[in-house]
Amino acid sequence: MDWLFPFSFLIASILFLMGIGLPVAFAFFATNIAGVFLFFGGARGITQMVSNFSEAITTYSLAPLPMFLVMGSLFFRSGLGERVIHALDLSIGNLRGRLSYVTLGSGSIFAALSGSSLANAGMMGSLMAPEMLKRKYKPHMAYGPILGAGSLAVIIPPSTLGVLLGSLAQIDVGALLIAGFLPGLVLVVLFGLLIFFQTKIDPDAAPQYAVPAASGWAKFVAVTSNILPMSFLIFCVVGTIIMGIATPTESAGLGCMGVLLLLLVYRKFSWSVIWKSLDDAMKVTAMTFLIITASTTFSQIFAFSGASNGFITSITGMDIGPYGILLMMIVIILVLGMFMDQVSMMLITLPLFMPIAHLYGFDPVWFGLMLLLAFEVGFTTPPFGLLLYIVLGVAPKGTSLRTMSYAAMPYVLMTLFLIFLVAMVPQLALYLPSLMGR
Repeated sequence: MDWLFPFSFLIASILFLMGIGLPVAFAFFATNIAGVFLFFGGARGITQMVSNFSEAITTYSLAPLPMFLVMGSLFFRSGLGERVIHALDLSIGNLRGRLSYVTLGSGSIFAALSGSSLANAGMMGSLMAPEMLKRKYKPHMAYGPILGAGSLAVIIPPSTLGVLLGSLAQIDVGALLIAGFLPGLVLVVLFGLLIFFQTKIDPDAAPQYAVPAASGWAKFVAVTSNILPMSFLIFCVVGTIIMGIATPTESAGLGCMGVLLLLLVYRKFSWSVIWKSLDDAMKVTAMTFLIITASTTFSQIFAFSGASNGFITSITGMDIGPYGILLMMIVIILVLGMFMDQVSMMLITLPLFMPIAHLYGFDPVWFGLMLLLAFEVGFTTPPFGLLLYIVLGVAPKGTSLRTMSYAAMPYVLMTLFLIFLVAMVPQLALYLPSLMGR
């Protein structure tokens, strides 16, 4: 059977079912059932599909996911994030665009403690956007840093999207998480430079205002009592993996224990917060595992039907070289990102792209990070970038999607520049993973 028929049938079915509003997991399940009967042996294929369910989610690489989700939910629900914002606000002083810098700094710390872009952007939007607009910041200076800081959670560990990608693509999850740390810091610097030049070009975009003077001692106390404990928590998650002290699963457990300890120290502990955080994590974990079970069978049908081999043969037949192939895959993700969410894109593209990456000898950790960066761009590109709608939801009534998209574009360009940088300098992603366990 020609590979184009199964390829077209499977991809078109997924896109159609998601297009009519069917949830991602159920769209894949429905396509899988049809695909099993057409390409996988009918009833015998159903038996194989059922056995795939347990195999797909009983993998050690997925174990950190629920604990990272609990850690992030505890952090946001307990109000610890507001202490970080207060400390940074006190420390920065009377700097033009100071609230944009506070947003970027706080969002960077939140990214390293939550692993969730949506939660990060939601919290920063609700806390910082009203204050910046009250201080007469122009919309692009108010919303841009929120969107940029929110997207950082895609690559800064502990990225929940990174755990999912590593598990689905069979990439070392610990190495993939750590690979995002240095590029994440570079992206923070790029975003900071962007804010600096925006305020230089248009000083009225972020008007200065009187800031109550704070003594050096007050700033020191604010940083040591609020920022340093959070930094220790980040070390528990990231540093222990790099040093080989803990696996990603163990570091996730350390992170949960660290957040609970901070809740007790800051007197934020309550059973209500614990229960709601567990409930949040349980819902997301159940949804994620359901998606993974569906995507595993989809990948097998794709390979068994010949669609995967046919696609790979046609792509590798193009005389455009490894970087041309890489560019083509990145562009495909960027285009899909305008219309699809990150998980859907991941489930569709990984079965196609990973065999090509192996064929061309791409380092799996480096390639996985390149994909994560491309997925990150999709969070803030119109018309369906999820972060645009998260921040739009906390913006004043009448704020348009066009306004939000305009605010996001400079940050999208900075992320695209980082993709180019990581492509040209792979060690930016691979240096820290090479130190793991030494």
